[in-house]
Amino acid sequence: MTPDDLKSVIAPFRSAAETATVEGLAEAISALVSPGAEIKLCHPLGTGTGGDHLLGAMTRLVTAMPDLERRDMILLAGTTPEGQDWIGACGNYMGTFTAPFLGIPPTGHLAHVRYHEFFRVEAGKVTEMQAIWDIPELMMQARAWPMAPQLGAFLCTPGPMSGDGLFANGDGQATMDHVIAMLTDLSRHPSNPDPEIMQPRRYWHPRFNWYGPAGIGTGRGLSGFRHWHQMPFLNAMPDRQGGAVGAHWVAQGEYVCETGWPNMAMTITGDGFMGIAPSGQDITMRSLDFWRMEGGLIRENWVLVDLLDVYRQIGVDVLGRMAEFNKARPTGPLLISDGMPA
Repeated sequence: MTPDDLKSVIAPFRSAAETATVEGLAEAISALVSPGAEIKLCHPLGTGTGGDHLLGAMTRLVTAMPDLERRDMILLAGTTPEGQDWIGACGNYMGTFTAPFLGIPPTGHLAHVRYHEFFRVEAGKVTEMQAIWDIPELMMQARAWPMAPQLGAFLCTPGPMSGDGLFANGDGQATMDHVIAMLTDLSRHPSNPDPEIMQPRRYWHPRFNWYGPAGIGTGRGLSGFRHWHQMPFLNAMPDRQGGAVGAHWVAQGEYVCETGWPNMAMTITGDGFMGIAPSGQDITMRSLDFWRMEGGLIRENWVLVDLLDVYRQIGVDVLGRMAEFNKARPTGPLLISDGMPA
């Protein structure tokens, strides 16, 4: 299938989610998802089979935000080097947060949850989905994040500076090659102690933005990236492996995206990463990423990691810990009037 053909497969689902109702989503998901599809969602939503699993997660989100809307920022599609057809979508779910979601107390205000969602398509149907919703981002808006403060900035993640994320087209091979080469050089440090072995200025624009998941945060430029993510990450897990291995890649024009479930493996042997103790624990990471290049360099990088699953692997129940904080706080649904005088 061509990239445009692939994008047309999920168009009805995207449209239904733009003004979401449970009924509309049920119809769109039923038409989209193969009965035997593997639906792999971030922790604690978990993995299930068929459209009912996806609809169940979406229903919980619509219940929490009855005026939920889907705002896609990037949409890429194509055939991977291994011959599979994939679609990658990056955006924000937004709505008025009036009822609890996974125990997160509602705010009564407009809220945002970034998503990176990938769909594998066979014979016009989705047969696999890999998706991370930034649930910690919603906890932070509710002032209910129970773990260490993030180092990077917190913001509603913006779309591409170029404004063309939904219209990417053309051969993306050079973009894919550039990003894979960057990840290859990145992996040479710290086994080689010289950080210049990573050749950052060869790959990254001087003013690039690295949009990390809530819990890590966003960094600006090489300095922001190094201080707020890379150095703590490498200090804690210098043996990390991943990126260019065990992942599915799709590229169009100046954009490339990558998904894997998981696509990284490492051991927590040092301190510094999100306040997690150096326990010697082996973990894997699910990281779903998008990059945009400009002038031959990476200008923007959107990264989501299933951080709640990382905590799960080291024996920390983040949602359970959040519930302990909320014992003395109202957590039920909110009733907000239309604001008109009686």
